[in-house]
Amino acid sequence: MALIKKFRIKKFKDQKSKLKLEKISMFYNKRQILNNLNLVINKQEVLGMLGPNGVGKSTLFHIITGLKDPSFGKVLIDEIDCTNIPIYERATKFKLGYVPQYGGFIQDLRLIDNLNLVGEIHIKEKEIRKIRIEEIISQFEFDPLLTIKAKHLSGGQKKKLVIAMALINNPNILLLDEPFAALDILTIKMLQEIIVNLQSVNKITVIVCDHQARDLLSCVDRAIVLSNGEIIASGSPDEIIKDASAKSAYFGNEFKIN
Repeated sequence: MALIKKFRIKKFKDQKSKLKLEKISMFYNKRQILNNLNLVINKQEVLGMLGPNGVGKSTLFHIITGLKDPSFGKVLIDEIDCTNIPIYERATKFKLGYVPQYGGFIQDLRLIDNLNLVGEIHIKEKEIRKIRIEEIISQFEFDPLLTIKAKHLSGGQKKKLVIAMALINNPNILLLDEPFAALDILTIKMLQEIIVNLQSVNKITVIVCDHQARDLLSCVDRAIVLSNGEIIASGSPDEIIKDASAKSAYFGNEFKIN
């Protein structure tokens, strides 16, 4: 499953940060979900978030998108504090894209109609919208599927559709929530290649949250492991699986990428 790694050789030490989380804490019903968390994500980096269920991965995604406000701390995009900027304004101003684990499209609409619907929301100029949708159709090889209703697409085709819809507005940052869940091996490989291309072709900063560690680590530059609301390990895929704290809290001693 590590076939993607040969494409992942990329250095970020001289890159400017794209997204910063500073001293983020989150409480819910008196329970602390995130604890004084700090994270810097670089421009065009592909970052993976790992950890058991309930450690705060989805909450962190919601804070980045603006769906939830942190109890304490700041969210900065391109060094601009956007902590108090509402979700729609944040998505538009900073060009954030979000791919949810479930849904994200209208079941009874054809694939082309789903693309057009999102295009009409984000791109007002008709000709520019038409060109952008044609680019997306070509990039994802959608031509044979255009008139098929979304509910009749395969699991992999649905995932491609949701990602394509998120790309119509040319986002600078794209968040994918549990993208590998319930997919077969061939579809997982296809999705890994799409994620790689988001960086190399679309020049996007990508953040992937998933509990499928092997699948995620095969297509990211860096990964973090969360436990008890804190980042306990950060590094390249090879580094993180050797980290003692990550082994203890998440991977175990027998885990290997290959």
